[in-house]
Amino acid sequence: MKIPPNGIGTFRSASGAGDRGFSLVEIMIVLAILAVLTAISVPYFLNYTRAYKSEDQAVKVMDLMRETAQLALNRRRTIRFELNVGNPALPFARIIDENGTDPDVVIKRIPLEPMSVIRMDAPAGVTAPNPPNYGNIGFVSGLWSARFKSDGSVVNAGDMPVSVTLYSYPSLNNTTTPKRMTEVRAITVFGGSGAVRYWKHNGTAFVPFQ
Repeated sequence: MKIPPNGIGTFRSASGAGDRGFSLVEIMIVLAILAVLTAISVPYFLNYTRAYKSEDQAVKVMDLMRETAQLALNRRRTIRFELNVGNPALPFARIIDENGTDPDVVIKRIPLEPMSVIRMDAPAGVTAPNPPNYGNIGFVSGLWSARFKSDGSVVNAGDMPVSVTLYSYPSLNNTTTPKRMTEVRAITVFGGSGAVRYWKHNGTAFVPFQ
């Protein structure tokens, strides 16, 4: 290219491709490709989000129970874990130090998903992990609790060892029927040692996860 005397010129490619922008047809093709990719990815994203909610809640509850057990061992006294769904719109879980003969002290409290979104009671038509085939959790006036002792055991209000299965699952029309079996999660607690285990439903039965 010949540069003008003033030193200012416009560079152009040899092919002349720099002379024009994108055509309307090219833009429409790109938009069509983006629309197809979006249509494909959105259902996968929504399914992942739905599964994540029940899984996230189960993991939070399991971690809180394990923390309760560890506190009981460290403080050498009974620490209570509670699930409270008395207000279905604002359920919560918490750790309580029974503090010997002194008044109870709330150590930690975490909010849970509304029961209309994620339930924690026993789902209809679902068989508990078997083995170990522990009994399902049962709420009394919207409350369930387990007392973790310093010897590692888990007992009920009557100081008897208790082994149970807790659940986390998406509710169908605010009922105990799960929306999707593959999104049902379970937590088992062995009263003898306080062992807590996590399970996922594969659509047929529960399989251990961790």
